[in-house]
Amino acid sequence: MTISSSLNSGVSGLMVNANRLATISDNIANSGTYGYKRVVADFHSMVVQQGGGGYSAGGVRSTTQRFIDQRGTLISTNNPTDLAIGGRGLLPVTTGFGATGGGNMPIMLTTTGSFRPDTEGVLRTQTGEVLLGWPADPDGTVPSFPRDTFDGLEPVAINTNQFVSNPTTRMDLSVNLPATATDAGADGQGQVMLVEYFDNMGTSQSLELTYTPTVPAAGRSNEWTVDIRDSGSADAVVASYTLTFDDTGADSGTLAGVTVNSGGAYDGTAGTLAVAVAGGQIDIRIGSPGSGSLVTQLSDNFARAPVVKNGSPIGNLDRVEIDEAGMVHAIYDTGTTRVIYQIPVVDVANINGLTAGDNQTYTMSAESGAMYLWDAGDGPTGEMVGYAREESATDVAAELTQLIQTQRAYSSNAKIIQTVDEMLQETTNIKR
Repeated sequence: MTISSSLNSGVSGLMVNANRLATISDNIANSGTYGYKRVVADFHSMVVQQGGGGYSAGGVRSTTQRFIDQRGTLISTNNPTDLAIGGRGLLPVTTGFGATGGGNMPIMLTTTGSFRPDTEGVLRTQTGEVLLGWPADPDGTVPSFPRDTFDGLEPVAINTNQFVSNPTTRMDLSVNLPATATDAGADGQGQVMLVEYFDNMGTSQSLELTYTPTVPAAGRSNEWTVDIRDSGSADAVVASYTLTFDDTGADSGTLAGVTVNSGGAYDGTAGTLAVAVAGGQIDIRIGSPGSGSLVTQLSDNFARAPVVKNGSPIGNLDRVEIDEAGMVHAIYDTGTTRVIYQIPVVDVANINGLTAGDNQTYTMSAESGAMYLWDAGDGPTGEMVGYAREESATDVAAELTQLIQTQRAYSSNAKIIQTVDEMLQETTNIKR
Protein backbone atom coordinates (compact mmCIF):
# COMPACT_ATOMS: atom_id res chain seq x y z
CA MET A 1 0.00 0.00 0.00
CA THR A 2 2.79 2.41 0.92
CA ILE A 3 4.68 1.60 -2.28
CA SER A 4 1.51 2.04 -4.31
CA SER A 5 0.82 5.45 -2.73
CA SER A 6 4.36 6.49 -3.56
CA LEU A 7 3.74 5.60 -7.17
CA ASN A 8 0.50 7.62 -7.22
CA SER A 9 2.25 10.55 -5.58
CA GLY A 10 4.94 10.53 -8.27
CA VAL A 11 2.31 10.36 -10.99
CA SER A 12 0.45 13.37 -9.49
CA GLY A 13 3.78 15.21 -9.35
CA LEU A 14 4.27 14.60 -13.07
CA MET A 15 0.76 15.85 -13.81
CA VAL A 16 0.99 19.11 -11.86
CA ASN A 17 4.41 19.93 -13.25
CA ALA A 18 3.06 19.27 -16.72
CA ASN A 19 0.31 21.79 -15.92
CA ARG A 20 2.86 24.32 -14.75
CA LEU A 21 4.88 23.73 -17.92
CA ALA A 22 1.73 24.45 -19.93
CA THR A 23 1.19 27.79 -18.15
CA ILE A 24 4.85 28.76 -18.58
CA SER A 25 4.70 27.83 -22.26
CA ASP A 26 1.56 29.96 -22.69
CA ASN A 27 3.18 32.91 -20.93
CA ILE A 28 6.36 32.75 -23.00
CA ALA A 29 4.45 32.24 -26.25
CA ASN A 30 2.39 35.38 -25.48
CA SER A 31 5.30 37.54 -24.32
CA GLY A 32 4.72 39.73 -27.37
CA THR A 33 0.91 39.70 -27.23
CA TYR A 34 -0.60 43.10 -26.37
CA GLY A 35 -2.72 42.99 -23.24
CA TYR A 36 -1.85 39.41 -22.33
CA LYS A 37 -2.14 38.52 -18.63
CA ARG A 38 0.13 35.80 -17.28
CA VAL A 39 -1.20 32.53 -15.89
CA VAL A 40 0.26 30.95 -12.77
CA ALA A 41 -0.09 27.33 -11.60
CA ASP A 42 -0.15 26.90 -7.81
CA PHE A 43 0.46 23.55 -6.07
CA HIS A 44 -1.59 22.24 -3.13
CA SER A 45 -0.77 19.21 -0.98
CA MET A 46 -3.17 16.29 -0.68
CA VAL A 47 -3.18 14.51 2.71
CA VAL A 48 -4.62 11.01 3.04
CA GLN A 49 -6.04 9.89 6.41
CA GLN A 50 -3.28 8.04 8.28
CA GLY A 51 -3.66 5.08 10.65
CA GLY A 52 -2.13 1.84 11.83
CA GLY A 53 1.37 3.27 12.10
CA GLY A 54 1.80 3.50 8.33
CA TYR A 55 2.01 6.48 6.05
CA SER A 56 0.28 6.86 2.70
CA ALA A 57 1.48 9.54 0.32
CA GLY A 58 -1.38 11.77 -0.73
CA GLY A 59 0.36 13.59 -3.54
CA VAL A 60 -0.24 17.07 -4.98
CA ARG A 61 -2.80 18.89 -7.08
CA SER A 62 -2.64 22.16 -8.99
CA THR A 63 -4.87 25.14 -9.65
CA THR A 64 -4.33 27.90 -12.21
CA GLN A 65 -5.10 31.60 -11.97
CA ARG A 66 -4.80 34.43 -14.46
CA PHE A 67 -3.60 37.70 -12.90
CA ILE A 68 -5.75 40.18 -14.81
CA ASP A 69 -4.93 42.94 -12.32
CA GLN A 70 -1.23 42.85 -13.26
CA ARG A 71 -0.56 45.57 -15.81
CA GLY A 72 1.89 45.60 -18.65
CA THR A 73 3.90 48.60 -19.77
CA LEU A 74 2.10 51.16 -21.93
CA ILE A 75 3.79 51.96 -25.23
CA SER A 76 2.93 54.79 -27.61
CA THR A 77 1.58 54.27 -31.13
CA ASN A 78 0.57 56.53 -34.03
CA ASN A 79 -3.12 55.53 -34.06
CA PRO A 80 -5.43 57.78 -31.98
CA THR A 81 -7.88 54.93 -31.42
CA ASP A 82 -5.27 52.59 -29.97
CA LEU A 83 -6.51 52.51 -26.39
CA ALA A 84 -5.22 51.45 -22.99
CA ILE A 85 -6.07 52.32 -19.41
CA GLY A 86 -3.49 53.88 -17.13
CA GLY A 87 -4.56 51.93 -14.06
CA ARG A 88 -7.46 49.79 -12.94
CA GLY A 89 -10.42 49.10 -15.22
CA LEU A 90 -11.38 47.53 -18.54
CA LEU A 91 -12.88 48.61 -21.87
CA PRO A 92 -16.33 47.31 -22.90
CA VAL A 93 -16.37 45.49 -26.25
CA THR A 94 -18.63 43.12 -28.13
CA THR A 95 -18.30 40.73 -31.04
CA GLY A 96 -18.82 41.72 -34.64
CA PHE A 97 -21.98 39.61 -34.68
CA GLY A 98 -23.28 41.34 -31.58
CA ALA A 99 -22.65 44.76 -33.11
CA THR A 100 -24.75 44.03 -36.21
CA GLY A 101 -27.20 41.38 -35.05
CA GLY A 102 -29.41 43.67 -32.94
CA GLY A 103 -30.91 42.83 -29.59
CA ASN A 104 -28.76 42.08 -26.58
CA MET A 105 -25.05 42.27 -27.36
CA PRO A 106 -22.62 39.81 -25.74
CA ILE A 107 -20.51 42.11 -23.57
CA MET A 108 -16.83 41.36 -23.15
CA LEU A 109 -14.06 43.30 -21.45
CA THR A 110 -10.48 44.02 -22.41
CA THR A 111 -7.65 46.16 -21.07
CA THR A 112 -6.31 47.39 -24.42
CA GLY A 113 -7.06 47.28 -28.10
CA SER A 114 -6.13 48.67 -31.50
CA PHE A 115 -9.47 49.91 -32.84
CA ARG A 116 -9.87 51.08 -36.42
CA PRO A 117 -12.96 51.92 -38.51
CA ASP A 118 -14.34 49.14 -40.69
CA THR A 119 -16.29 49.65 -43.92
CA GLU A 120 -19.24 50.98 -41.91
CA GLY A 121 -17.11 53.19 -39.67
CA VAL A 122 -17.47 50.94 -36.60
CA LEU A 123 -14.33 50.84 -34.46
CA ARG A 124 -13.11 47.26 -34.16
CA THR A 125 -9.92 45.29 -33.73
CA GLN A 126 -8.39 42.96 -36.30
CA THR A 127 -9.86 40.02 -34.38
CA GLY A 128 -13.38 41.49 -34.48
CA GLU A 129 -13.90 43.06 -31.06
CA VAL A 130 -16.09 46.16 -31.38
CA LEU A 131 -15.61 49.13 -29.05
CA LEU A 132 -18.70 50.23 -27.10
CA GLY A 133 -19.62 53.66 -25.75
CA TRP A 134 -22.45 55.99 -24.83
CA PRO A 135 -23.65 58.18 -27.75
CA ALA A 136 -23.64 61.95 -27.31
CA ASP A 137 -26.46 64.26 -28.28
CA PRO A 138 -26.08 66.46 -31.40
CA ASP A 139 -24.88 69.34 -29.22
CA GLY A 140 -21.99 67.22 -27.91
CA THR A 141 -23.35 66.54 -24.43
CA VAL A 142 -23.54 62.97 -23.16
CA PRO A 143 -26.87 62.14 -21.48
CA SER A 144 -27.01 60.37 -18.13
CA PHE A 145 -26.99 56.60 -18.48
CA PRO A 146 -27.38 53.94 -15.76
CA ARG A 147 -24.00 52.85 -14.44
CA ASP A 148 -24.91 49.34 -13.27
CA THR A 149 -25.97 47.98 -16.66
CA PHE A 150 -24.57 47.74 -20.18
CA ASP A 151 -27.94 48.56 -21.79
CA GLY A 152 -27.03 52.14 -22.80
CA LEU A 153 -23.88 51.15 -24.70
CA GLU A 154 -23.71 50.93 -28.47
CA PRO A 155 -20.92 50.34 -31.03
CA VAL A 156 -18.74 53.40 -31.57
CA ALA A 157 -19.12 54.39 -35.22
CA ILE A 158 -17.01 57.03 -36.97
CA ASN A 159 -18.64 58.25 -40.18
CA THR A 160 -15.73 59.60 -42.21
CA ASN A 161 -18.14 60.90 -44.87
CA GLN A 162 -20.02 62.95 -42.30
CA PHE A 163 -20.61 66.67 -42.84
CA VAL A 164 -21.55 68.93 -39.97
CA SER A 165 -22.40 72.56 -39.46
CA ASN A 166 -22.23 74.26 -36.11
CA PRO A 167 -24.58 77.26 -35.91
CA THR A 168 -23.63 80.29 -33.87
CA THR A 169 -25.69 80.43 -30.69
CA ARG A 170 -23.62 82.73 -28.50
CA MET A 171 -21.06 85.48 -28.79
CA ASP A 172 -19.25 87.91 -26.49
CA LEU A 173 -18.94 91.55 -27.57
CA SER A 174 -16.15 93.61 -26.04
CA VAL A 175 -16.54 97.20 -27.23
CA ASN A 176 -15.52 100.59 -25.88
CA LEU A 177 -17.71 103.52 -26.90
CA PRO A 178 -16.23 107.07 -26.70
CA ALA A 179 -17.68 108.94 -23.73
CA THR A 180 -17.10 112.30 -25.44
CA ALA A 181 -19.55 111.35 -28.20
CA THR A 182 -22.44 111.79 -25.74
CA ASP A 183 -21.41 115.33 -24.74
CA ALA A 184 -23.50 118.31 -25.67
CA GLY A 185 -22.31 119.70 -28.98
CA ALA A 186 -20.95 116.36 -30.28
CA ASP A 187 -21.56 115.53 -33.95
CA GLY A 188 -23.76 112.52 -33.11
CA GLN A 189 -21.92 110.28 -35.55
CA GLY A 190 -22.60 106.59 -34.99
CA GLN A 191 -20.13 103.69 -34.84
CA VAL A 192 -20.67 100.60 -37.00
CA MET A 193 -19.25 97.13 -36.54
CA LEU A 194 -19.86 93.90 -38.46
CA VAL A 195 -19.84 90.49 -36.80
CA GLU A 196 -19.87 87.25 -38.77
CA TYR A 197 -22.01 84.34 -37.61
CA PHE A 198 -23.09 81.00 -39.06
CA ASP A 199 -26.74 80.12 -39.43
CA ASN A 200 -28.34 76.71 -38.94
CA MET A 201 -27.46 75.74 -42.53
CA GLY A 202 -23.79 76.49 -42.07
CA THR A 203 -23.99 79.64 -44.21
CA SER A 204 -21.91 82.66 -43.29
CA GLN A 205 -24.10 85.63 -42.30
CA SER A 206 -23.36 88.91 -40.57
CA LEU A 207 -24.79 91.20 -37.94
CA GLU A 208 -24.38 94.95 -38.41
CA LEU A 209 -24.39 96.75 -35.07
CA THR A 210 -24.81 100.54 -35.29
CA TYR A 211 -24.08 102.41 -32.06
CA THR A 212 -25.67 105.89 -32.13
CA PRO A 213 -24.97 108.31 -29.26
CA THR A 214 -27.66 110.43 -27.66
CA VAL A 215 -26.44 114.05 -27.81
CA PRO A 216 -28.04 116.20 -25.08
CA ALA A 217 -28.67 119.92 -25.12
CA ALA A 218 -26.34 120.26 -22.15
CA GLY A 219 -23.96 118.06 -20.18
CA ARG A 220 -23.39 114.38 -21.06
CA SER A 221 -26.12 111.79 -21.67
CA ASN A 222 -24.02 108.59 -21.27
CA GLU A 223 -26.56 106.90 -23.54
CA TRP A 224 -26.27 104.95 -26.78
CA THR A 225 -28.79 103.23 -29.03
CA VAL A 226 -27.62 100.04 -30.74
CA ASP A 227 -29.55 98.80 -33.77
CA ILE A 228 -28.79 95.27 -34.96
CA ARG A 229 -29.34 94.34 -38.61
CA ASP A 230 -29.23 90.74 -39.86
CA SER A 231 -28.00 89.90 -43.36
CA GLY A 232 -29.98 86.65 -43.17
CA SER A 233 -33.16 88.71 -42.69
CA ALA A 234 -32.59 90.92 -45.72
CA ASP A 235 -30.67 93.44 -43.60
CA ALA A 236 -33.74 94.19 -41.51
CA VAL A 237 -33.34 95.56 -37.97
CA VAL A 238 -33.99 92.52 -35.77
CA ALA A 239 -33.34 94.22 -32.41
CA SER A 240 -32.74 97.62 -30.88
CA TYR A 241 -31.54 98.53 -27.39
CA THR A 242 -30.65 101.63 -25.44
CA LEU A 243 -27.48 101.32 -23.35
CA THR A 244 -26.94 103.61 -20.37
CA PHE A 245 -23.52 103.94 -18.73
CA ASP A 246 -22.45 104.95 -15.24
CA ASP A 247 -20.27 108.03 -14.79
CA THR A 248 -19.83 108.05 -11.02
CA GLY A 249 -17.31 106.50 -8.66
CA ALA A 250 -15.47 103.25 -9.28
CA ASP A 251 -18.10 102.03 -11.77
CA SER A 252 -17.56 104.92 -14.15
CA GLY A 253 -17.71 103.77 -17.77
CA THR A 254 -19.50 100.51 -17.03
CA LEU A 255 -22.94 99.51 -18.14
CA ALA A 256 -25.66 100.88 -15.87
CA GLY A 257 -28.77 99.59 -17.63
CA VAL A 258 -30.31 98.30 -20.84
CA THR A 259 -33.69 99.24 -22.29
CA VAL A 260 -35.26 96.96 -24.91
CA ASN A 261 -36.66 99.03 -27.78
CA SER A 262 -37.44 96.02 -29.98
CA GLY A 263 -36.33 92.43 -30.37
CA GLY A 264 -35.31 89.95 -27.72
CA ALA A 265 -35.10 90.47 -23.99
CA TYR A 266 -32.05 91.48 -21.97
CA ASP A 267 -31.02 89.15 -19.14
CA GLY A 268 -29.33 91.33 -16.56
CA THR A 269 -28.03 88.38 -14.55
CA ALA A 270 -26.37 86.65 -17.48
CA GLY A 271 -25.67 89.95 -19.24
CA THR A 272 -27.03 88.67 -22.58
CA LEU A 273 -29.25 90.00 -25.36
CA ALA A 274 -31.54 87.37 -26.90
CA VAL A 275 -31.37 88.33 -30.58
CA ALA A 276 -33.54 86.38 -33.03
CA VAL A 277 -31.87 86.01 -36.42
CA ALA A 278 -32.98 84.12 -39.53
CA GLY A 279 -31.31 80.89 -38.44
CA GLY A 280 -32.39 80.90 -34.79
CA GLN A 281 -31.44 82.79 -31.64
CA ILE A 282 -28.05 84.18 -30.69
CA ASP A 283 -27.31 85.14 -27.10
CA ILE A 284 -25.03 88.17 -27.32
CA ARG A 285 -23.23 88.79 -24.05
CA ILE A 286 -22.51 92.45 -23.32
CA GLY A 287 -22.19 92.06 -19.57
CA SER A 288 -24.21 92.85 -16.48
CA PRO A 289 -24.72 96.32 -15.02
CA GLY A 290 -21.74 97.35 -12.94
CA SER A 291 -18.20 96.08 -13.08
CA GLY A 292 -19.14 92.95 -15.03
CA SER A 293 -19.88 94.73 -18.31
CA LEU A 294 -18.05 93.90 -21.52
CA VAL A 295 -19.33 97.02 -23.30
CA THR A 296 -17.84 100.18 -21.78
CA GLN A 297 -17.92 103.94 -22.35
CA LEU A 298 -14.51 105.51 -21.72
CA SER A 299 -12.26 108.20 -23.16
CA ASP A 300 -12.76 109.46 -26.70
CA ASN A 301 -11.94 106.41 -28.84
CA PHE A 302 -14.08 103.66 -30.32
CA ALA A 303 -12.34 100.32 -29.88
CA ARG A 304 -13.33 96.69 -30.19
CA ALA A 305 -11.74 93.44 -29.16
CA PRO A 306 -12.05 90.21 -31.19
CA VAL A 307 -15.54 88.73 -30.92
CA VAL A 308 -15.60 85.43 -29.06
CA LYS A 309 -18.29 83.17 -30.52
CA ASN A 310 -19.13 79.60 -31.30
CA GLY A 311 -20.24 78.17 -34.63
CA SER A 312 -18.49 77.18 -37.82
CA PRO A 313 -19.25 76.60 -41.51
CA ILE A 314 -19.93 73.13 -42.87
CA GLY A 315 -16.94 70.86 -42.43
CA ASN A 316 -15.65 67.37 -43.20
CA LEU A 317 -14.63 64.96 -40.48
CA ASP A 318 -10.84 65.01 -40.37
CA ARG A 319 -10.01 62.68 -37.49
CA VAL A 320 -11.08 61.49 -34.06
CA GLU A 321 -9.20 61.59 -30.78
CA ILE A 322 -10.03 60.18 -27.35
CA ASP A 323 -9.13 62.13 -24.24
CA GLU A 324 -8.24 60.93 -20.74
CA ALA A 325 -11.92 61.04 -19.67
CA GLY A 326 -12.92 58.65 -22.45
CA MET A 327 -14.61 61.34 -24.59
CA VAL A 328 -14.44 60.64 -28.32
CA HIS A 329 -13.86 63.97 -30.08
CA ALA A 330 -14.68 64.37 -33.77
CA ILE A 331 -12.37 67.00 -35.24
CA TYR A 332 -13.45 68.66 -38.50
CA ASP A 333 -11.34 70.42 -41.09
CA THR A 334 -12.94 73.73 -40.13
CA GLY A 335 -11.40 73.45 -36.66
CA THR A 336 -14.68 72.47 -35.01
CA THR A 337 -14.52 69.80 -32.32
CA ARG A 338 -17.54 67.90 -31.07
CA VAL A 339 -17.94 65.03 -28.59
CA ILE A 340 -19.72 62.11 -30.26
CA TYR A 341 -19.27 59.29 -27.71
CA GLN A 342 -18.08 58.62 -24.20
CA ILE A 343 -16.30 55.34 -23.50
CA PRO A 344 -16.80 54.23 -19.89
CA VAL A 345 -14.34 52.18 -17.86
CA VAL A 346 -15.71 48.97 -16.36
CA ASP A 347 -14.66 47.86 -12.89
CA VAL A 348 -15.64 44.76 -10.94
CA ALA A 349 -15.15 43.76 -7.33
CA ASN A 350 -12.77 40.89 -8.14
CA ILE A 351 -11.05 41.54 -11.43
CA ASN A 352 -9.12 38.26 -11.24
CA GLY A 353 -12.44 36.43 -11.02
CA LEU A 354 -13.32 37.27 -14.63
CA THR A 355 -13.49 34.41 -17.11
CA ALA A 356 -10.79 34.62 -19.77
CA GLY A 357 -11.61 34.24 -23.45
CA ASP A 358 -9.80 34.51 -26.75
CA ASN A 359 -8.01 37.68 -27.90
CA GLN A 360 -7.37 39.02 -24.38
CA THR A 361 -11.08 39.40 -23.62
CA TYR A 362 -12.90 38.57 -20.39
CA THR A 363 -16.51 37.99 -19.36
CA MET A 364 -18.35 38.39 -16.10
CA SER A 365 -18.61 35.43 -13.72
CA ALA A 366 -20.00 34.63 -10.29
CA GLU A 367 -16.52 35.15 -8.83
CA SER A 368 -15.94 38.56 -10.45
CA GLY A 369 -18.75 40.21 -8.50
CA ALA A 370 -20.87 43.20 -9.48
CA MET A 371 -19.70 45.66 -12.13
CA TYR A 372 -19.93 49.45 -12.39
CA LEU A 373 -19.36 51.82 -15.29
CA TRP A 374 -17.09 54.70 -14.29
CA ASP A 375 -15.98 57.82 -16.09
CA ALA A 376 -12.32 57.23 -16.93
CA GLY A 377 -10.11 58.58 -14.17
CA ASP A 378 -12.91 58.65 -11.58
CA GLY A 379 -13.24 56.39 -8.57
CA PRO A 380 -10.75 53.51 -8.56
CA THR A 381 -10.25 53.53 -12.32
CA GLY A 382 -7.35 54.90 -14.33
CA GLU A 383 -7.44 57.46 -17.09
CA MET A 384 -7.95 56.41 -20.69
CA VAL A 385 -4.86 56.70 -22.85
CA GLY A 386 -5.11 57.15 -26.61
CA TYR A 387 -2.20 56.55 -28.98
CA ALA A 388 -1.16 53.71 -26.63
CA ARG A 389 -1.32 49.96 -26.13
CA GLU A 390 -0.54 47.79 -23.15
CA GLU A 391 2.25 45.25 -23.56
CA SER A 392 2.17 41.69 -22.27
CA ALA A 393 2.52 41.29 -18.51
CA THR A 394 4.92 38.35 -19.04
CA ASP A 395 8.43 38.58 -17.56
CA VAL A 396 10.36 36.27 -19.87
CA ALA A 397 13.39 35.99 -17.55
CA ALA A 398 11.20 34.92 -14.63
CA GLU A 399 9.32 32.43 -16.81
CA LEU A 400 12.57 30.85 -18.05
CA THR A 401 13.73 30.49 -14.45
CA GLN A 402 10.48 28.72 -13.54
CA LEU A 403 10.89 26.58 -16.64
CA ILE A 404 14.19 25.24 -15.28
CA GLN A 405 12.64 24.61 -11.86
CA THR A 406 9.68 22.81 -13.41
CA GLN A 407 11.95 20.62 -15.52
CA ARG A 408 13.95 19.59 -12.44
CA ALA A 409 10.79 18.89 -10.46
CA TYR A 410 9.38 16.79 -13.30
CA SER A 411 12.61 14.79 -13.52
CA SER A 412 12.56 14.19 -9.74
CA ASN A 413 8.99 12.86 -9.85
CA ALA A 414 9.93 10.63 -12.75
CA LYS A 415 12.76 9.32 -10.56
CA ILE A 416 10.22 8.41 -7.87
CA ILE A 417 8.28 6.31 -10.38
CA GLN A 418 11.51 4.65 -11.54
CA THR A 419 12.49 3.85 -7.94
CA VAL A 420 9.03 2.42 -7.13
CA ASP A 421 9.28 0.28 -10.27
CA GLU A 422 12.63 -1.08 -9.12
CA MET A 423 11.26 -1.81 -5.64
CA LEU A 424 8.29 -3.64 -7.10
CA GLN A 425 10.70 -5.60 -9.27
CA GLU A 426 12.62 -6.62 -6.15
CA THR A 427 9.38 -7.72 -4.53
CA THR A 428 8.59 -9.81 -7.58
CA ASN A 429 12.04 -11.41 -7.40
CA ILE A 430 11.31 -12.74 -3.91
CA LYS A 431 8.93 -15.25 -5.50
CA ARG A 432 11.73 -16.51 -7.69
